Amino acid sequence: MRICLSTFAVIVSLVACQLLQAAEPSSAAGRALVKFVDDHVIAGAVTLVAQDGKIVSLDAVGRADLAGDRPMRPDTLFWIASMTKPITTASVMILQDEGKLSVLDPVKKYLPEFKSVALAGGATPSRPITLRDLLTHTSGIANPPPEVQQKTLTEVAEAVARQPLQFEPGSQWKYGFGLSVAGRVVEVVSGQTFDAFVDDRICRPLGMNDTTFYPSAEQRQRLATIYAVDKESKQLEPAKPPFFINAEPAVRHAPNPSGGLVSTAGDYYRFLQMVLNGGELDGKRIVSAEAAKQMTSIQTGDIKSGFVAGSAWGLGWGIVREPQGPTAMLSPGSYGHGGAFGTQAWVDPKRHAIFIMLIQRAGMPNSDGSEMRIAFQTAAVTELKN
Repeated sequence: MRICLSTFAVIVSLVACQLLQAAEPSSAAGRALVKFVDDHVIAGAVTLVAQDGKIVSLDAVGRADLAGDRPMRPDTLFWIASMTKPITTASVMILQDEGKLSVLDPVKKYLPEFKSVALAGGATPSRPITLRDLLTHTSGIANPPPEVQQKTLTEVAEAVARQPLQFEPGSQWKYGFGLSVAGRVVEVVSGQTFDAFVDDRICRPLGMNDTTFYPSAEQRQRLATIYAVDKESKQLEPAKPPFFINAEPAVRHAPNPSGGLVSTAGDYYRFLQMVLNGGELDGKRIVSAEAAKQMTSIQTGDIKSGFVAGSAWGLGWGIVREPQGPTAMLSPGSYGHGGAFGTQAWVDPKRHAIFIMLIQRAGMPNSDGSEMRIAFQTAAVTELKN
């Protein structure tokens, strides 16, 4: 019996070692996030690095759910929050390519409620709000009251239009609900609900089968849990999902163009590669080359914009004007977007490279400047050919 137990212990030990070795991330980018898992800053992560149209590395570390001891996997789904915004912008650009609208059009051309927008005190702004203002966060619109934010896009747009503008359109940058109003314009111009348009014109053509506002029962089994650090215990605890995601199967509020999508690293890579390719992937053209360039070129001039120093803004995308701090390892002209739960996805067109980091960590003061982002991107560039 002693021999059997001893043999069994050796076998168990060997299997455990093999499992640990299998779970060890294969890339520098993946290994860079192990420390944050070990230090209980995040529960887990999926990282993807690509160059020249090929995935260089795809790693999953840690747990997708701590209570259930569910390991993170490459196909784990994440609430990507504001990483939805570039997809919303692409929706607008599709309609521009078809001649159905222009980003220079006044919003009131499509949403009559914007004919009477006013500054604080009732003054009429010097010019109308344009779609371009919405996409660059320079419109001056204020966020609607919380009780409205879960309603239909029609109600959201109407509530936004009733509120005083915070500043003259085009004069400042202030991150907000502009992309949600743009999503309503997509509905009006296309005649489709926003979620149907995104699915028909972007997700299905690109094979982004796990990108949706309404995850299925099977997809929910692969969703990573959102965590926050408990103030008292200092441990990771599940966080209450915010208004902009359909967190429960019974909840089906309007699709949020500013932050409601779930996706995987592989799916979002396909979207980014399409943009990097000038609007096309695997023979499927989503937007024109001109539209792809317009989206990812600086549109805010010298206006201070973005969440970290050296930033500018395109149409729905953050742009690296002068690399520094969290963007020091990226080339000038790199573009991308982060999300409320720490997710980051950036394209470096000079290197023909893509960097995606998916985590689910709420409560960070500035995910664009997070230590995880810096560690991931710093390691990721070491995997590239140039």
